[in-house]
Amino acid sequence: MPGAGKSTVGRLMAGHLGVGFRDTDEDIEAGTGRSVAQLFAQDGERRFRELERAAVRTALAEHTGVLALGGGAVVDPDTRGLLTGGPVVHVDAGVRDVLGRRGGVTGRPLLAGDAAARLRELAAQRAPFYREVARVTVPTRGRDAAQVAWVALRSLSLRPAR
Repeated sequence: MPGAGKSTVGRLMAGHLGVGFRDTDEDIEAGTGRSVAQLFAQDGERRFRELERAAVRTALAEHTGVLALGGGAVVDPDTRGLLTGGPVVHVDAGVRDVLGRRGGVTGRPLLAGDAAARLRELAAQRAPFYREVARVTVPTRGRDAAQVAWVALRSLSLRPAR
């Protein structure tokens, strides 16, 4: 979900494994010269999902480390197809966790208005997709990012490099 801590957890996992980290939202922003929020506002969600699909495809082909995706990447069936069977971790943050995070909803176009209501709606819509692609689901409740990263690594049977 937006604000779940995917990038933070991903960076921690990559550090523990001694591999690189990549974030497809950052790739999209670098490639377009615009923020995700600007892309949504100017081009709409459909165009953003097209850019996201291309970014995921490229990143999976080029990158061998940990990859963080936007929380909505799974809504696109072609993107789900790219992810299915891979070591995908669903960082499962509840509404309270996201709202309680500093910057958890700031600048997130899909959470405009009543962020709590939008988060509940998005969670219900995306849950089947997360189940479809995730090999591991790690709830964040009561855990900080470091704990989520360790649970994910253990659940995937990956051993830290250090």
